[in-house]
Amino acid sequence: MYETNLKRCFQLYGIEVTCSIGIHQFEREKPQRILIDLDVHLDPKNEPSSDKISEALDYDTVRSAVLKLCRSKHFDLQETLAREIYDLVSQMPSVIGVSIRTCKPDVYSDIREAAYILSNCK
Repeated sequence: MYETNLKRCFQLYGIEVTCSIGIHQFEREKPQRILIDLDVHLDPKNEPSSDKISEALDYDTVRSAVLKLCRSKHFDLQETLAREIYDLVSQMPSVIGVSIRTCKPDVYSDIREAAYILSNCK
């Protein structure tokens, strides 16, 4: 029997995607690089009982869904993009919490990145 007081989480850090995002004209002229970090908290009661991917939330599923969403339309705000990713991942099986960080590393030449975080994790 698995311990139910354990916390289960997987992380996908540095998901890189080029998408249409931004409110400024220079941002609207061409898609820009976005980096996404995800912490996906999983229900400890649903820990896989065998070594089969069918019993787990597949990282490929999460990654593919996030990339597809990011490329689907223009986003004015990182806040909107983060919220839509949050909503998407939160609906996946066994997910009980999501922390997402988006950043635009190339938007300004004098800062490393402009980032936004949305989380329901403690």
